[in-house]
Amino acid sequence: MTPSLSSLWDDNEAAKLSEEELLKYRSNLLGSDLRITNFGGGNTSAKIAMTDPLTLSETDILWVKGSGGDLGSIEISGFSTLYLDKLEYLKNLYQGLDHEDDMVAYLPHCTFNLNSRAASIDTPLHAFIPFPHVDHMHPDAVIAIACTKNSESLTEIIFEGTVGWLPWQRPGFDLALKLEKLVQDNPHILGIVLEGHGLFSWGKSAKSCYLNTLNIINTAADWLAKNKIREGFGGQIGYKNLDQSQRTDIAKKLMPFIRGRISQDSHKVGHFIQSDEVLQFVNSENLKSLAQIGTSCPDHFLRTKKRPLVLNFNADTNNINEALDSCLETFDQRLTEYQAGYREYYEVCKSEGSPALRDPNPVVYLIPGVGMITFAKDKATARIAGEFYINAINVMREANSVSEYVGLNDKEAFNIEYWALEEAKLQRMPKAKSLAGRIAFITGGAGGIGTAIASRFLEEGACVMLADIDNESLKRVSQELSQRFGQDVVREVYCDVTVEESVEHAIQQTSVEFGGIDILVSNAGIASASPLDETSLEVWNKNIGILTTGYFLVSREAFKIMKTQNTGGSIIFVASKNALVASPNASAYCTAKAAELQLARSIALEGAPLGIRCNVVNPDAVLQGSKIWTGKWREERAQAYQMAEGDLEVHYRDRSLLKKNVYPADVANAIYFLACDASSKSTGNIINVDAGHAPSFTR
Repeated sequence: MTPSLSSLWDDNEAAKLSEEELLKYRSNLLGSDLRITNFGGGNTSAKIAMTDPLTLSETDILWVKGSGGDLGSIEISGFSTLYLDKLEYLKNLYQGLDHEDDMVAYLPHCTFNLNSRAASIDTPLHAFIPFPHVDHMHPDAVIAIACTKNSESLTEIIFEGTVGWLPWQRPGFDLALKLEKLVQDNPHILGIVLEGHGLFSWGKSAKSCYLNTLNIINTAADWLAKNKIREGFGGQIGYKNLDQSQRTDIAKKLMPFIRGRISQDSHKVGHFIQSDEVLQFVNSENLKSLAQIGTSCPDHFLRTKKRPLVLNFNADTNNINEALDSCLETFDQRLTEYQAGYREYYEVCKSEGSPALRDPNPVVYLIPGVGMITFAKDKATARIAGEFYINAINVMREANSVSEYVGLNDKEAFNIEYWALEEAKLQRMPKAKSLAGRIAFITGGAGGIGTAIASRFLEEGACVMLADIDNESLKRVSQELSQRFGQDVVREVYCDVTVEESVEHAIQQTSVEFGGIDILVSNAGIASASPLDETSLEVWNKNIGILTTGYFLVSREAFKIMKTQNTGGSIIFVASKNALVASPNASAYCTAKAAELQLARSIALEGAPLGIRCNVVNPDAVLQGSKIWTGKWREERAQAYQMAEGDLEVHYRDRSLLKKNVYPADVANAIYFLACDASSKSTGNIINVDAGHAPSFTR
């Protein structure tokens, strides 16, 4: 196991806080360490005396983490507040196990002070434990004990009677009553291990509760470390030691292939993990047997499904390409078998009123010698699923090293996965945004138009890879967008579009970061102006290299990924009105831009049978935020039109039919339209974003 947990409690900080702020403080500390609980997992509570706004008398209020919250980031607003006496009264209404779900409907009637935060199903578990402060965590060390065939006796041995034990039971009102009774019958205990699930612990103060939770986890971890009787995974098979670059190369090829097979109904985003824990597991003797048993803790399999898919990859070979080819050749059969198994699990376990069958595809893919890939509806969910499965790996290893790991049986797992209350939670989730699950690659991503495009895509739920040759600007823009939209959805990569190897690397890096590509925006730009007889071959080649060859290279590599996925795609060229109408003293630029149009048409023809669309946006005179206009181009265009540089914006605005300036956001809106499903029947088309320039009318 990893080193013991250290207390992060700061008495000076805590002294400044109210009781509800101390609950938030404790929650944030506990949620900051995945060894204690996962993202979104576990809950905390405090029973606080407060003034009733109606009676003005003091009454006890239960503050408890609300439904769907995350302890690591929870704010005061993330807690539900309920009258404790009303929760106690619910005992009079409880009619037994067949009416568990009915009790949840009573919780809103117990709400204090019109709090709109929905109470979770775990609320009674906290309400009825007779201590002011309660934690319910999912620490690897404790779950490892909870998931052994002799977890009750191990709990007694490890904690010497100071921690109680209850057999597995789905969280609900009955479990809350059993927790209460166990504490009442054993007032000396400091916590309770729930078989196959996790830990309940408590204290008289926020600090004592926090320290008690840490102490129980550390006691479990220390005992596990000192009492191993075998190698938890049965030892390593001895695969050829693939280095990190080889593993990454395999993932680059596997991820778009897998993604295409599982994204027929909805787009998925991938996450690749090759951590030490994962590699130890996928390279082990017991990989297949443990994977088949599946995860036990409900918080784990609600994110990961109960079982992963183990791929047929033979890492013990001198020919990795042959091993990969074999893996790809057998994948469809493996996937079909998994889907059939999941459907059988559903049919066998379902009952009258069960929600409809959900996506039968795996979430977790284990590759011997390589690592783990997870796919989900968005990047954060895929990453979190991977983190949860690492917790499951830790649990399996530790449980098997001191006893025998056992998983939750299929019927119990189904009752959690397809619980009506879980279904209701899913139905309450906001509708997916228009680009949810889509992956976009944007060249010139650090420029004004590129940044505007990325922002527009991110607003609509896409993941974005920013590509540029300006590393400094690239990192700055990436950081800014990550702060606005979250670190999961933004990545950056250096890309010189004129260099084949650079383009190949950038596109492949997008595959390993997100799983593939759905949208390519070819936006890298340059501009030059000079009379024909003064245009050097170097200037000519530079324009052709970036604006024509560069667009070709990026399109070719993205097309390969889209073809592998076989789920369609959208390629969008940011060209120029100069592609349609030449300007004086700009022969190299105008010719290169015109070539872009013909390339786009060619791609539209080849891509149509594959559902890959290719369209063009022609901006004009986008001065704001454009790198092109910060250099010599502004000076050259001013000279061509015989005016001062400061007069250019007015010139272009007054030249337009609509007499309006064109901004990066205007271009981004047109590109978004061509990227989303609203334009699904458009290919080979051109949208001019120029405020109206009659000579550029396409027909």
